[in-house]
Amino acid sequence: MYKVRTYNQISSKGLDRFNRENYEIASEFSEPDAFILRSHKLHDEEIPASVTAVARAGAGVNNIPVGEFTQKGIVVFNTPGANANAVKELIASALFMSSRDVFGGMNYVQGLTDIKDGAEMSKLLEKQKKQFAGSEVAGKTLGVVGLGAIGSMVANMALELGMNVVGFDPAISVEAAWRLSSDVEKMDNLQSLLARADFITVHVPALDVTHHLINAEALKCMKSSAILLNFAREEVVDAVAVREALDQGGLGKYVTDFPTPELLGRNDVLLMPHIGASTEEAEENCAIMAADQLIDYLENGNIRNSVNFPATQMPRNGGYRITFCNENVPKVLGHVLSLLADRSLNVIDMVNKSRDDIAYNIIDVESEPTEELLEEIRHVDGIIVVRGL
Repeated sequence: MYKVRTYNQISSKGLDRFNRENYEIASEFSEPDAFILRSHKLHDEEIPASVTAVARAGAGVNNIPVGEFTQKGIVVFNTPGANANAVKELIASALFMSSRDVFGGMNYVQGLTDIKDGAEMSKLLEKQKKQFAGSEVAGKTLGVVGLGAIGSMVANMALELGMNVVGFDPAISVEAAWRLSSDVEKMDNLQSLLARADFITVHVPALDVTHHLINAEALKCMKSSAILLNFAREEVVDAVAVREALDQGGLGKYVTDFPTPELLGRNDVLLMPHIGASTEEAEENCAIMAADQLIDYLENGNIRNSVNFPATQMPRNGGYRITFCNENVPKVLGHVLSLLADRSLNVIDMVNKSRDDIAYNIIDVESEPTEELLEEIRHVDGIIVVRGL
């Protein structure tokens, strides 16, 4: 029986993926096998030694100490693309709201409480509506920084809106490249994209290399009328530099899903309360994807969409399965195979993958490995975690 501890409110459609004959699901367990969560921060949590995997029902994992978990052999999963459509739709609204003074016009109308005559109101609105005039997005250039699951969808959407689209992503995956329209012009560097675009939208993860990717120097490359959108992560954009650029007339507007105190009370900033993925559909999709990945790992040892372990999958070939992760150094796998050979355990199939300093292995054998053998494997130099499935 596997035990999965939940944090936050996880969609029931995701939790229903766990067969209750094989899984216990609760918010409290003394020795859980795995966690499933959304935004709960694990940095200050004491993690039980029983935990082998953590699934984040969302894309970002800055609430999880990934480096520490990697050293402990804990696989960290996320759900890239599960909330992409929700974010894409919000960005569409952000493009419109930032180019047309929709809120200003609506607030003005709501303030006309003293007018009781409809004809009088219509006459006044015809006279005053010019102050809320804006511009269309069609024909403008959108720069998309990061062309992954969300960025590629945003780029394709913008093309359908009649915009010109330029993109920059030095690490674009083959899968993302296939999703991306050939009409998106690829830029060689970030500076060229920033100088070209009327709107810039950022879609990169929060990493050391992307911290304040949009900083004072980057802002100087933009048109003074440019509109910057950040629906990725707060850390990707330097909010103080944005405020200074707005004060100095070096930036047109800023729209973000990550409000900070220094940006409050400005007419040239649109702030949203981190609602990019806050749709019923996105929460369900993320929960289902997170649950399915946990189940496949716990039961079969397969790894899909991990941020710290290599993608590793092997169909069941009958027999019994051993999985283990180890430091990515020579001779560890050979030592394990020698232990299997010493006990005449025939290997049916196997796969070995590595990622940075970690290696992961799935081995199917004909006979059931004893607990004594698994314990011997655990004592091999470089081994971190061993599981018999």
